[in-house]
Amino acid sequence: MKIISVNITKSIIAGLYIMAALTFAPAGFAQQKSDELYAEARTQAFDNKNYKEAITLAQKALEQTPDYPDLNIFLGRLYTWDGQTENARNTFDNVVKKYPNNVDAYLAYGSLEYWSKNYEKALQLTDKGLSINPKSEELLLLRARILSDSRKYPEANKSLKTLLEINPKNNDARTLSQKISMMSSKNAVGVNYDYYHFDKRFDDDWHIAGVDYTRQGGFGTITGRVNYANKFAMDALQFEIESYPRISNTFYAFVNFGISDDQGIFPEYKTGFSLFANLPKGFEAEGGFRMLSFSGEQTWTYTASVGKYYKNLWFNLRAYITPNSDSVGQSYQLTTRYYLGGPDDYLSLRLGTGINPDGQNNILLNGEAFSYKLKSNNIAAEYRTTISQTYVFYVKAGLENQKYAPDARGNQISAGIGAKKRF
Repeated sequence: MKIISVNITKSIIAGLYIMAALTFAPAGFAQQKSDELYAEARTQAFDNKNYKEAITLAQKALEQTPDYPDLNIFLGRLYTWDGQTENARNTFDNVVKKYPNNVDAYLAYGSLEYWSKNYEKALQLTDKGLSINPKSEELLLLRARILSDSRKYPEANKSLKTLLEINPKNNDARTLSQKISMMSSKNAVGVNYDYYHFDKRFDDDWHIAGVDYTRQGGFGTITGRVNYANKFAMDALQFEIESYPRISNTFYAFVNFGISDDQGIFPEYKTGFSLFANLPKGFEAEGGFRMLSFSGEQTWTYTASVGKYYKNLWFNLRAYITPNSDSVGQSYQLTTRYYLGGPDDYLSLRLGTGINPDGQNNILLNGEAFSYKLKSNNIAAEYRTTISQTYVFYVKAGLENQKYAPDARGNQISAGIGAKKRF
């Protein structure tokens, strides 16, 4: 009886193994086949941009594993990229009903509605996803973009501030924050003061102060500025107009013109132009010119620069080339910013050689100086911060060792403060 009982038990166990194998083997095979089709669909979508073939492969994969959340979301994205908006919307509707706590589903669905300019629904979906995962960088960035395009700039800034607190190295958030800071306030007023001391060259210190007003519009920005300077115990005023017109999502420009009635302290007039291009992967390029006129003699300087965002750092390398009758003056600057938060919250360090025609102290130089004064070395640092999102304050300091005569050099120490109010 014991032998019969043991044999029966073994038979039962063997039968259970067989039943399990028959039950789970097809499911395992289906999952494997689905994963293979999923991988092939991703290749077609990302490498070949063949969305229609990718859709066909994803649909076949879902026949094997219909309850595969990531695959369902991917199919919805494929419909989105292929312009099949209604199919995408139906797919995402099914996903969020079946998997109401899937954050990726709300990100994908919210992106679809954002690209379709259905901002209200996009915001609802994004907020639902953030209620599940408040620290999702992708959802916070999407929310900021939705609010920015809806012209709800203060709310967009709040989302970006939260995102940058989570990850200060998020370049997309910082770039958007800079764009919003320019567009969110139609008006801005600013004041600045700069002080210069010379150890050998001049007995009197120099003082430069300015007030400006900026107006933001659909065209870009335009600024009116009045500069005051005291040099050799003499006073002078300069009037400037400066603009950053937007040309497209890729290009924008810089245009400047200034005039003064005292060309012994300021140039008689000055002008400048640059064209900027926002390039992929956080790069920016620029090319342009600057011109200063003293007593009817014009000095032309040509400039080019390349900038790059990397995590919470920004690097910019700039060159100034000034041709004259017997030589070509060259000036180079490397500027680095370490962002502490938004676009106006950073520490900056600049290293340079030669004269910077854009610098405030150089509006006091006369034209004949350029033949030898381009030979100098300088370093400057700046701290800038934002308070209550509408006030910007900065302090800066610099040291320059400058060749002011063929056989003489001297040091120039500078310090400056400034403030801006947006409204």
